[in-house]
Amino acid sequence: MRSASTNLLSAVFVLAVELYAAPAPTVSPSPSPSGSSQILDDPTFGPIPGKSSYYTSNNSTSPPFPGNYSQPVFPTSNSTAGADDLLFQNLLGAEWAIFAFYQFGVETFNQSVFEEAGYPAHTYQRIIEIRDNEAGHGRIFQEQISNASTKPAPCKYRFGITSPVAYLAAHTVVEISSMSFLTGLILQAQLNSSKAALVAIAETESRHEAWGLIDIWRQSPFAGPADTVFPYANEILDTTKLFIVPGSCPRGNPDYPVPSQNLPSLSYKDNSTTLLPGSPITFVFSNPINQPHFEAGKTYYAVYFHGLLSITEPFDTKTNSSVIPPEFEARGLFLAVISDKPGAPTIDSVKAGPLVITEQPVVINSGVM
Repeated sequence: MRSASTNLLSAVFVLAVELYAAPAPTVSPSPSPSGSSQILDDPTFGPIPGKSSYYTSNNSTSPPFPGNYSQPVFPTSNSTAGADDLLFQNLLGAEWAIFAFYQFGVETFNQSVFEEAGYPAHTYQRIIEIRDNEAGHGRIFQEQISNASTKPAPCKYRFGITSPVAYLAAHTVVEISSMSFLTGLILQAQLNSSKAALVAIAETESRHEAWGLIDIWRQSPFAGPADTVFPYANEILDTTKLFIVPGSCPRGNPDYPVPSQNLPSLSYKDNSTTLLPGSPITFVFSNPINQPHFEAGKTYYAVYFHGLLSITEPFDTKTNSSVIPPEFEARGLFLAVISDKPGAPTIDSVKAGPLVITEQPVVINSGVM
């Protein structure tokens, strides 16, 4: 059985597909309401995040606004693009995948299913509330993109989950990964207002994660004094493309993400590691058509990120083996990449990854399904 830590956001979904082999449901954006998606360029149109309770208590099983619009919003100005337009285009592209994941949960499961699996009676309601929050994030990101740039619309997505257990495990991976790429995007942001917005969204994602840790996994929600900062957020965003149905993105959507390195995905060999600090680990490059090329005689490294730290360990290109830094505290999230330079000091130095390792709850990494 493959572990549940394959390639960041793909981790639990790959395991779910293997254990619950079934046709993968597809999440499609709803047909747009009457009228053009261009109306979304008006920030006063629709419920306004922070003013309306819509994004906390909509409660409908249908996709909420603005996730019920299926076409991009095209520029209405010839002026120069906003300083952080590209950042929020990338982030909105990721947000549509996350929103679709929760909309999938709302449409696929119900309260009885979660209760029968042994989860609290309010579990389904919490999934709806998170879905509503994510719809609000989508609207916030649309508003952060100037009218000189395209605001991307949702694609169609496929998640391959049929079990409520697998779904809730995936929720944990989605939320903790979101927190990590949001902190990375702060490093890209040029405007202070953008940085503040990203922190505010990351704080909300941490609330979602804390709920799951407490109610679903009965774990402490605390992961030490700092969550993990990963400097190359687009490498995480790149992994979400796995869930996009090929050819399903609306015509006119910008490329996603920009830039995209299309790095080899990183997993680990079954039974090669406990994933705890100090444990040996044998990496696997899990996409057979996208393998790394290691130059003969050149030194490569496994670089691990946790909290505000990054620690470099040797990487053996013959055995693909390394060791998880023993210095790390066994809490929260570890991220690993393969680099041709100690510390992975630049984005171009990263040659494969990232791999996510969740320390809370460890059970996710050992095959919770």
